[in-house]
Amino acid sequence: MTVELKTGRGNYRLTLAGPPKVSRSATEGFTLALSFDSVDGLERIGLLCTIARELSDMVDTSDTDALLQRMAPWFELEFEQVREAALKSIRTDRRPHVVRFDHENPGPFNE
Repeated sequence: MTVELKTGRGNYRLTLAGPPKVSRSATEGFTLALSFDSVDGLERIGLLCTIARELSDMVDTSDTDALLQRMAPWFELEFEQVREAALKSIRTDRRPHVVRFDHENPGPFNE
């Protein structure tokens, strides 16, 4: 599944970069590896998105297509900040940036 994002930098495709990883922890829900690819093919940004168990229990985590659709508007609004944080994390920390949705930061899961 691919979701198109319209950002200030142009159009990007949001895709799932790997299978979801379900945590066995009492607080962690699951993690999605995401990829933002510019439509022109000049940029690819990877990051991890962790959804806390308290939020993941409220949504159908087996339907990753629906999750991407639900997260897309939030990522469109926050694209520049997420992009910069992801690029900085890879350059300086040599690890992917993690966007965490939980009780304090529900993001697209603020029901």
